[in-house]
Amino acid sequence: MPAPAEAGRAPGPPDGGWGWVVLVGAFVSIGFAYAFPKGLAIFFKEIQDFFGTSYSEIAWVSSISLATTYGAGCAQYLEVSDPQFRVGPISSILVNRYGSRPVVMFGGLLCGVGMISAAFCTSILQLYICVGFITGFGLALNLQPSVIIIGKYFLKRRPIANGLAMAGSPVMLCTLALLNQFLFDNFGWRGSFLILGAILLNCCVAGALFRPIGARTALVTAPVTEEGEDAVKRNITEDGPVENKPEEEGGKDCFEKINQYLDFSLFKHRGFLIYLIGNVLMFLGFFAPIVFLAPYAKHTGIDDYSAAFLLSILAIVDMFARPLTGIIANSRWVRPRIQYFFSFAIAFNGACHLLCPLASSYTGLIVYSSFFGLAFGMVCAMLFETLMDLVGAARFTSAVGLVTIAECCTILLGPPIGGILIDAFGDYKYMFIKCGTVMVLAGTFLFIMNYYNYRMLAKEEKERKTKEEDPKSVRTENEGKKNWNKDSTQDGPELEPLREKGEGVQKEMNGTIEV
Repeated sequence: MPAPAEAGRAPGPPDGGWGWVVLVGAFVSIGFAYAFPKGLAIFFKEIQDFFGTSYSEIAWVSSISLATTYGAGCAQYLEVSDPQFRVGPISSILVNRYGSRPVVMFGGLLCGVGMISAAFCTSILQLYICVGFITGFGLALNLQPSVIIIGKYFLKRRPIANGLAMAGSPVMLCTLALLNQFLFDNFGWRGSFLILGAILLNCCVAGALFRPIGARTALVTAPVTEEGEDAVKRNITEDGPVENKPEEEGGKDCFEKINQYLDFSLFKHRGFLIYLIGNVLMFLGFFAPIVFLAPYAKHTGIDDYSAAFLLSILAIVDMFARPLTGIIANSRWVRPRIQYFFSFAIAFNGACHLLCPLASSYTGLIVYSSFFGLAFGMVCAMLFETLMDLVGAARFTSAVGLVTIAECCTILLGPPIGGILIDAFGDYKYMFIKCGTVMVLAGTFLFIMNYYNYRMLAKEEKERKTKEEDPKSVRTENEGKKNWNKDSTQDGPELEPLREKGEGVQKEMNGTIEV
């Protein structure tokens, strides 16, 4: 018969079984969270004509949605194995309190309500609220809980499970691009938003598949002693509420509570600061080309379905680029200097945007979309792997939170700034040139500063080894100890009581008190 303390202990990750059903739900939730704000670009030109808004004003719809999704659910790529592992500022707190299933279902409900409400909007400001904030927050509640639940159901197979779940992003973007164009042609943008709201309610179904792991205290029927009952309550682990002790929380100030989630000492870490500055600069030009790709194609006279298909091409290439980049980055030739590979991927992304204005035909845009998908997938595949390489696994959680909060500002501003350039010059090419220039600068900055960081790390490591291996320093230290002992033995009788008292204190510290 098992010990009382083990009677209610939850089982470990099953690495299969119902976990594959959970993986299907995560595939849907993560796919919608990443792809939906980008797929809305299909409707931008028509909504812009309907409300008579500028390019910069319509771009705020996607940028607000993207920033809300990333900001409320940071730590997208984390592989979480501890059921009580805290990683994000908003959605993770809700998951720790209520569990993944109700949070995802509530997020799906918010997505549906936001898009259905958007169908009745009469101003662009109302679209910001309905599509940007409400739907964006709903997508955030779908994103992180889906990543967390995968970590609870998979351990040995977690890398492949995470890879399959993240594949939902390019698959959904590929599907939504053509679906949104079909819906618009048949039902208009208002009717399309109603249907999309109903489709997003399927996130509630996906969330319902996230069955909690572990038994509740009420289900433990074996007779136990009072000590055993306390042990059972301590050891039960499930995907449900995690209560905080009031006496622990009461003694902590606001800064200490925040520091539970975010380690601000990272701002003294040289590698982290380099990564943060480079990524914040990069995101000024990262999403704007996706948002304006389909409108740009329509502006050049390409038909609607062909313009939407460009996003599908980008998503298909992205789908294969991510795992291939992961394989290359993990090779023994690239892994030791993965920061250089990441810098190249960012600069390559920017070079694609700089060459986009030269694509004057549909064939040229297909080539651009293919290379853009490749570069986009390369950056996404290494985005958080390079951060862990710099700060280590122990500080990775806080680093992700701080980086994502900082990145939200440039994610929010990137597409509207591109729209301002289109409004000012009446040409899309200046938006692509801006994005390309920013990303090439970000890649160059990261390459140079990472070279400097590698040099400094090598120098510091060499100094540390020299100090450890230098016999003079070791001999000097030993001689110092001998001289101190010699001086102690040569002290006069007047210091004898003090010496005996010091020896007694030392013995007490070692746990041996002599009477």
